[in-house]
This record gives sequence, C-alpha cells and structure tokens, in this order.
Amino acid sequence: MNAAFVDVGFEKDAFLHYTDLSPYARSLLKFTQQAMNDNSPEGFDFGHFQVEPEIIKTGKINEVLNGKPHILVQILKEPIAAKGPRLSCEISLPGRFVVITPFNDIVAVSRKIHSSDERKRLQKIVEAIKPKNFGVIVRTAAEGKNTAELHEDLTELVATWKTIQHNLKGAVAPAKILSEQTKTTSMLRDLLNEDFNKIVINDRNIFNDTKSYIQRIAPDKIDIVSYYHNGSPIFDQFSVTKQVKAAFGKTVNLPSGAYLIIEHTEALHVIDVNSGYKSVSNNQEQNALETNMEAAEEIARQLRLRDLGGIIVVDFIDMKLPDNKRKLIEAMENFMRTDRAKHAVLPISKFGLMQITRQRMKPEVTINTQEVCPTCNGTGKISSALILEDEIEKNLSYLINHQHKDLILAVHPIMHAYLTKGSFLGIGSRQWTWRWKYKQKVRIRANTNYHLTEFHFFDKQEDEIKL
Repeated sequence: MNAAFVDVGFEKDAFLHYTDLSPYARSLLKFTQQAMNDNSPEGFDFGHFQVEPEIIKTGKINEVLNGKPHILVQILKEPIAAKGPRLSCEISLPGRFVVITPFNDIVAVSRKIHSSDERKRLQKIVEAIKPKNFGVIVRTAAEGKNTAELHEDLTELVATWKTIQHNLKGAVAPAKILSEQTKTTSMLRDLLNEDFNKIVINDRNIFNDTKSYIQRIAPDKIDIVSYYHNGSPIFDQFSVTKQVKAAFGKTVNLPSGAYLIIEHTEALHVIDVNSGYKSVSNNQEQNALETNMEAAEEIARQLRLRDLGGIIVVDFIDMKLPDNKRKLIEAMENFMRTDRAKHAVLPISKFGLMQITRQRMKPEVTINTQEVCPTCNGTGKISSALILEDEIEKNLSYLINHQHKDLILAVHPIMHAYLTKGSFLGIGSRQWTWRWKYKQKVRIRANTNYHLTEFHFFDKQEDEIKL
C-alpha cells in the first residue's frame, strides 16, 4: 500500500499515503520535533529554519516515517463508512485571498485569473511581501486587490502558523494542534463575493461572530447581515424546508414535467432522466435535447446539494445527432464549473450513458423525505373493511351498554360510503343494521382529514369519547 496508519486520537487510525506526504516531509518531521522540544519563550524564528532536501516521488513510506515519529498532519478527508480519516502532510492554511504552504518558498497564481497582466501583478506583489520559508498560492478572489489587502491576509496566516508552532510546544501526541474556523466563517471566507446581497442568521452568537468577521474582511458588506427573530422557523420562512423535502427524495421533478430518478448502490450512483409529460414539439430529437439540457443543470445542482462522490452514471434520453451529444457534454461541463469538488465529465458512451467522477470529501448528504404511513404504520398493508367494521361495532356496543346515547361516528369518506350505502334509502346498510340491532340511531359523519382506517366517536355535544 505504501502508506502509514497514524494515531490521531480517533477511534480508527487515520490513513496517510506516500503521495500525500509532501516533498517536504523531512522538513515537517524536523519542524514538529523542534517545535515540541522548544524551550525559548517566543519560539524559534521560522524564517531561519533550515529546510531539508525533498523526498523522491517513488520512495517508500518506511524510509521517511521510520521509528514511529511524531508528525504534524492535516485532515484531508473526514471518516467515511468504515474508513478512518485521510491525512496529508502538505500543510496549507487558507485565507480569503491567499493560501500559505510552509517550507516550499514558491509563489503560484490561480489559473482562474485569466488576465496575464493581472497574474504578473499579483505574483510581483506577493513575492515582495512573502516571508522566507513560506510558499503562497494566490486565490481567484485576489483579482484586483491591492498590496495592503494581500499583506493583511498573508500576515494573519503567518500568525496562524506561529500559533501552530506555539501549540506544538510540549504537546503530547495524539493532540489537536489547530482547529478549522467555525463553519460560518470558513464558508464566508471561501464563498463571500460581490454577488452576496443578504445574509440572514437566527442565532445571536453566530450573528455577532459573522458581523465581526465581515467587518474585518469586507467592511463594505456589513449591512447585508441581518438577525432573524420572526417567530416561525427560519427555514420555513424562506421555503428552505420545502425545497429540501423536494430535492432529496428518490424522484426529483423538473419544471417542464420531466423528472430524475436517483439511485444509490455500493459502488456508484445512478441517475435516470425521464421525459414525463414534457412535449414541446413534435420533433423527438429536439424534445430529447431540451429535456436533457434541463436535466443536466439539475443533476449538477443535485451533486452539490447531496455531495455525491465517486462514480455517477447518468442515463440521459437517447439522442441520435452527434452535435446534440456534444452540446449536452459542453452544457454539463459548464454547469459543473461552479462545483468546488474535483470532478471530470466523460463523453456519452455508445450506450447513451454519461459518466461523471466527483471527489468525495465527506459522507454524502441523505435526508429522509418520506414519512411512515399513519394507516399501515409502514407495513404496506391495512385491515380489510370487514375487520374494521367489526372493530367499530365492538366499540359501539361497548358505548351503548355503558348508557351512551345520540352517538356520532366520524370516519374517512370511503368508510362512510361503505357504512351508509344500502339497497334502498339506506335500508340494508350497516348504519341501518346497527339502528335496528341496538334500538338507537347512530349518525355517521365523513371527515376528509382522517386516514382510511381512522374513526372516532362523539357525543351530542360534539365532545370526543375516549375509548
């Protein structure tokens, strides 16, 4: 396997593969040991740290991690199913505009910044302000930012590395040296941009933290944060609950009438595209293309929503024209562009299937949108009308024997029809039979809110009689 199992204090040992060691693994081992044994009050100067030679790409892990050493690691992927956490020794600390990578001393600019002049400008700025022994990756969000903004972000990250160095002092393994920021601030750090016009929060502490964080990173956006306290649940108010219920079922309906069927297996996820009642024109090929285009956009959204990973096989509606297949592939790649997980879209196979691979960072999101049937309690079977009729009569007999009069029986409309319909004017119905048998009139009332086998007895004051 060329990998090591590392005790990080979790119930299962974490997994560290040789390819995740980082070329600077020996420098990291040396730094970890030096920081743990450091006795100086301010800590040693990382700028004067002597970086060790890089490890070779084709080496063996026991040549690097021999003797069970203490090493600083970063969680790459959280535990999934029976697997423990996946680790990396390529330590990186992300900020809003830059990411720092200790030991490598290189500056790289995001490929998503297309302007060569802007890339050169950012590279020149960062090379001028970068401390020794730190590599810096300039993020897409840095486009158009000035030296002061980049320097502030870089300074904060260097301070975080100093905190790691300080926390290592005297640490007893396994130990947590640094935690990620809160989920809220890490999301804002990675996602906040000019398109945000409103952030609504229903927790006072998160609201205060968010205000102070945005005041620090984007003061001009401070007014978009608002506190929600309208009484009703925030997800209900903004229709999030309804959308979640609609989006996480096995069947996902599309506005046109087409729908997706999403199935999960041990090895992969399968998505079937169905046209439903969609019929825009008599041109079958055009209908298939339009349905597939609509489905592609929703599939890209579902992959992000549910965080589906691994292999995803999509069975689109068959199309004959190569141009239409090419349009669909280009559209899917475009819809997937906003997905921050690593992914690849393969061409449609001769069987009409598209394969998508997507990086799995954590367990997929599954939300149960189904509820247990109140009539059958999940068994899929209910009592027959005859048995239900016997149960009602048994309760009726009990109440009449205990001197109850002018009874009202409330049942589901279907049961109401069964009990009241007779051969002539109700004669021969169960209601008529009970009146003759018990010498007492029983009124039967339909209630559409009842499930099929539900019934209740009421007295003449309309008060329910508890049985």
